[in-house]
Amino acid sequence: MAKVHSARDERFGGYLDDYRTGDVFEHWPGKTITEADNHLFCLLTMAASPLHIDRRFAETEMAEGRNIVVGTYIYSLLLGMSVPDISGRAIANLGVSELRHLKPLFHGDTLYGQTEILETRPSASRPGEGILTVRTDGFNQDRAKVCTFTRAVLLPMRAGRPAGRARTASAAAET
Repeated sequence: MAKVHSARDERFGGYLDDYRTGDVFEHWPGKTITEADNHLFCLLTMAASPLHIDRRFAETEMAEGRNIVVGTYIYSLLLGMSVPDISGRAIANLGVSELRHLKPLFHGDTLYGQTEILETRPSASRPGEGILTVRTDGFNQDRAKVCTFTRAVLLPMRAGRPAGRARTASAAAET
């Protein structure tokens, strides 16, 4: 019998039971960071340091001679890249730890992300839910690691899923 696939049910992350320690998700696509992207993010977040937005300052005062992309934008991009694979179904984001920026990104560089599953465990206080702990790494176009962080999210478990969510083609036709 044919199954009706629902983007709502299948596209944005899985249930805790779907993840296995050691699995790696390579997020796609990457994002080429433009000068405009970086400037907009800096100005929206009031992080308008000359390191990020003043070309003349970068040319004369910085070792690399060019502006670096603000780290909070890099983190935000990596977090966003991971949502479809990791946390789209999250009940709550529980926290981030060990956020480190390892190398600079510059205007015109492309950021790629991947996430490794570090741990899965049922919640002690919330039946039918569990905690997924992951490490997300960001790389530039040359595969140099530029950023890394660990985070935990609260996810539903399949066993705790409300009945009637999966639909077959015949069930869809009856509605």
